[in-house]
Amino acid sequence: MAGKPKLHYFNTRGRMEPIRWLLAAAGIEFEEQYIQSKGELEKLKQDGLLLFQQVPMVEIDGMKMVQTRAILNYIAGKYNLYGKDLKERALIDMYSEGAVDLNEMIMILPFKQGDAKEKEKEKTAILEKATGRYFPVFEKVLKDHGQDFLVGNQLSKADVQLLEAILTTEELKADVLSKFPLLKAYKTRISNIPTIKKFLQPGSPRKPPPDEKTAADALKVFH
Repeated sequence: MAGKPKLHYFNTRGRMEPIRWLLAAAGIEFEEQYIQSKGELEKLKQDGLLLFQQVPMVEIDGMKMVQTRAILNYIAGKYNLYGKDLKERALIDMYSEGAVDLNEMIMILPFKQGDAKEKEKEKTAILEKATGRYFPVFEKVLKDHGQDFLVGNQLSKADVQLLEAILTTEELKADVLSKFPLLKAYKTRISNIPTIKKFLQPGSPRKPPPDEKTAADALKVFH
């Protein structure tokens, strides 16, 4: 039997967090090797373990995979979270990319330079995009599709990535879904899937929002 996937990244969310989410949703246990210094990152590069000299990197099925989307697509395909045909996969990819676009804006917020006023302005702009551009689309998808999930009638990586994006946005504004009743019900429904519910409990591998210290520590490793 193959060993557990091994995740190489910093002890923070970043681009590894959706990978942690997807593995957890699939019910797959994994190990993490945290990169805590510039030297550790350099060693991975010098040992030829990072194809494009960057992380995240996941050791899985004898491969050392890099590039977040490639890793997510592999996990989704392996664990039946990628639809039943090409058309479903195309929809899953479109919805996933929308969720990622929103999530990445929030992800980089703590790493941005600037004073509190500028950061607050940035946060307001993200929330406006969430409620004006992204959430209306997903609300309509749920209404038109009329099923419990975004695509077909089974859990896919699009559902996992959308839930992650919703919860991350709610960390900026708790009532951000107040005008989206279908998304509110969807959030509750997907959060209660046993594997995902487990991941949302305290003590799981899910990472907390990065604070300024976490962001500063990660930047030291990069620069």
